[in-house]
Amino acid sequence: MERESLEMDVVFVGAGPANLSGALHLTRLVNTHNEAVANGTREGKPLGEIQIAVIEKGSSIGGHILSGAVMDPRGLAELIPDFVEAGAPLESPVKEDHFLYLTGKHAIRSPITPPPLMNHGYYIVSLNRLTAWLGEKCEAAGVNIFPEFPGAEMLYDEADRVVGVRTGDKGIDKEGKRKPNFEPGVDLLAKVSVLGEGVRGSLTKKIVARLGLDEGREPQVYSLGVKELWELPDDRYPTGRVTHTLGFPSDQWTYGGGWIYGMQNRVVNLGYVTGLDYRDPLIDPHAEFQRFKSHPFLAKLLAGGKLIRYGAKAVVAGGWHAMPRLYADGVLIVGDSAGFLNAARLKGIHSAIKSGMLAAETIFEALLAGDFSASRLQSFEGRVKESWITPELRRYRNFHAGFRHGRWLGMANAGLQYITGGRAWGIFDRDHQEPGHEAMQKLSAYGYRGDDPAQRYKDLRFDGQLTFNKVTDVYHAAVAHNEDQPAHLHVLDTNICATRCAEEYGNPCQRFCPAAVYEMADNGDGQRRLQINFSNCVHCKTCDIMDPYQIINWVTPEGGGGPDYKGM
Repeated sequence: MERESLEMDVVFVGAGPANLSGALHLTRLVNTHNEAVANGTREGKPLGEIQIAVIEKGSSIGGHILSGAVMDPRGLAELIPDFVEAGAPLESPVKEDHFLYLTGKHAIRSPITPPPLMNHGYYIVSLNRLTAWLGEKCEAAGVNIFPEFPGAEMLYDEADRVVGVRTGDKGIDKEGKRKPNFEPGVDLLAKVSVLGEGVRGSLTKKIVARLGLDEGREPQVYSLGVKELWELPDDRYPTGRVTHTLGFPSDQWTYGGGWIYGMQNRVVNLGYVTGLDYRDPLIDPHAEFQRFKSHPFLAKLLAGGKLIRYGAKAVVAGGWHAMPRLYADGVLIVGDSAGFLNAARLKGIHSAIKSGMLAAETIFEALLAGDFSASRLQSFEGRVKESWITPELRRYRNFHAGFRHGRWLGMANAGLQYITGGRAWGIFDRDHQEPGHEAMQKLSAYGYRGDDPAQRYKDLRFDGQLTFNKVTDVYHAAVAHNEDQPAHLHVLDTNICATRCAEEYGNPCQRFCPAAVYEMADNGDGQRRLQINFSNCVHCKTCDIMDPYQIINWVTPEGGGGPDYKGM
């Protein structure tokens, strides 16, 4: 197949906060340099017009972006010092912090907010809106932004150096045949490619494995955040209030917690995070969130309200020791793709922005030197270590790993870590963690008979007013895919699904997916087969992470498909 090739200087894969900040910062650095050389205040040669491209799989910038989110403004203030005056879409400054421990019936407010969850000086934001705003800033600065162009494949030369990115083909039917409107993907050749695809990026996953960028690191671990926006009938929950919860509905062996943020216009943003290293094979993160809402405190808060949006996204939680090497020949990794999120503070926007800016400074120097090798680009890691990112992440470097011992020992461990600057149990510099899918135990370990979720969720009913099933929630995520395309969820051996997985784990893909993508359908002969409803997919990446046999491979669908996270 003949493909068009376009030569760029830098290609950013993914239009999230990290890459948009990097593209904007790089453009400014180049322009400032060129102007300084032209007016004689800086020696050297001008770089001329640098071609920068940002490619994005979603149909619009920000459409696939979802987060809590309470934003530490430190990163944005460095990128755009007058961000408030410049019109950044901020919902509200944080005006009050609450921390609740939920029992089955009661909400006990802690007199002390844990230090990592103190949010004075921060802002409640819709990350979808903030990302769209950053995209507008980039376009105004001359950055080329291409929505509906997923990064499908990395391009390498004969020495395994990255030389660019291939975008996905368009116009292939579900049988793999070309339609009349077929358009082959484009080879974007670049001096440097920057991977900022978000959590469990499909290209990042492959390049880390191919080049061994995770050698000597801890396995990355994740959580899943399930979120809804509700419109309340009155001002019962004030704008600017931030509440975090611990306890119900998670069991003591499952990492989990909830949030409630007061937004403008009587909208509350609420959700629940479940650690994707849970043990019970019948756990369903979506069901955990619905149970969370059924707690008397939440049910009273939401009474008379209306569900307006839904979404779900995996959250990278492994911390400092799980971050891969951030560079190789011709490539850098930033933001959630690299694992810059601070799981203890539930914050990563500020460090994602900063990582993009540091990547831009590294690329700028590489452009001046005409050298895009790993030996030149490794200065990115040096910049990260010298920035404020490193002391923050190192202070909480063992946070998530400590919770594998259970909730109460995990909280004690977290307290000792806070006192000792991040040491596990106050002693060890590095705690060890296992990949989340390995923590899941078999049905037999819990005495379950088959995969009936009622064995765990006897009290859960979807009433259509407070609690909703997955299909209803997916509707509120505005998910859309062209159904006449190949499924972007590749199961490498479906025989395992019908045999070993059914017997050992009860096909947990039916539960850990928050969008009802995976279904074990009756064959008509008493046997069941895996049915993939890929058009429901919200691109959360949970299946790629949590499948116990690691036979599900999430790849990018045709550009433009997926959720449309307005206001999320």
